Amino acid sequence: MNTSFDLNSLAGPARVGIGGPVGSGKTALIEKLIPAFQQRQIEIGIITNDLVTKEDAERLRKSGLIDPERVMAVEAGACPHTVIREDPTLNIEASEQMTINFPEIELILIESGGDNLASTFSLDLVDQWMFVIDVAGGDDIPRKKGPGVLQSDLLIINKKDLAPYVGVDFDAMYSEAKNVRENRPVVAINSRSGEGVEQVVDYIVSSLLFNKATS
Repeated sequence: MNTSFDLNSLAGPARVGIGGPVGSGKTALIEKLIPAFQQRQIEIGIITNDLVTKEDAERLRKSGLIDPERVMAVEAGACPHTVIREDPTLNIEASEQMTINFPEIELILIESGGDNLASTFSLDLVDQWMFVIDVAGGDDIPRKKGPGVLQSDLLIINKKDLAPYVGVDFDAMYSEAKNVRENRPVVAINSRSGEGVEQVVDYIVSSLLFNKATS
């Protein structure tokens, strides 16, 4: 699937938040999203959030997948959700700087630091946001109905391949996630192999980029 619209004519890049608990696979997902967007000729930039380090940003810069200058780091210095929800100023400033540095960028991915199920993004910061959970975190996560699970535009269940090894009935977990979200989008992926990642890209392109381009 190729995009045929001109995102460069828009006021600014679309911004998508990626949240989720520590270890759920947010950075690994981004590592798969980078080439997937590149294949569709969509120019991207990335902003990562960590407490007091730039660990995730450095990982992406050294990956060889993207120009290191297109990866910026925000050090939250407090609870991760503070800079994506209560006061997203640092991330907004980083997004604006990214746009100045690379005016051709069409999409900015903003990765939250690892947080709990209550993590959400301010809509002053992002156009839409997704929440990543993984089967190793337990098949009861959907039943806990945290704001991240319920309110995100897209819920991603990662590491589906591990389900047999951690005693999780994946089909039941997926069904419960669809049920508590009242059939709002849920995508199952394996970020290590890349399985399901194209569905995430399709969702962003169809629900955000295309609508933004035609609005």
